[in-house]
Amino acid sequence: MEFSNPFDSSDGRFFILKNAANQFSLWPEHCAMPDGWQKVCEPASNEECQRWLLANWTQLQPSTFAHSEVNGE
Repeated sequence: MEFSNPFDSSDGRFFILKNAANQFSLWPEHCAMPDGWQKVCEPASNEECQRWLLANWTQLQPSTFAHSEVNGE
């Protein structure tokens, strides 16, 4: 039996999700959305989502960590 990971599907459709720490996740359209995350865009191809993430996700650190570094904490 061959296992297929829906997160690695090059031909799948994905949502881009965002959490309270301003982190993003590529999420398969057919999987239940995890608690604490909200949809940022409608389902799109993996390639389209990757382009959106490259253009819009400029801060890889969680917002709570990034704010503590700015404040010298």
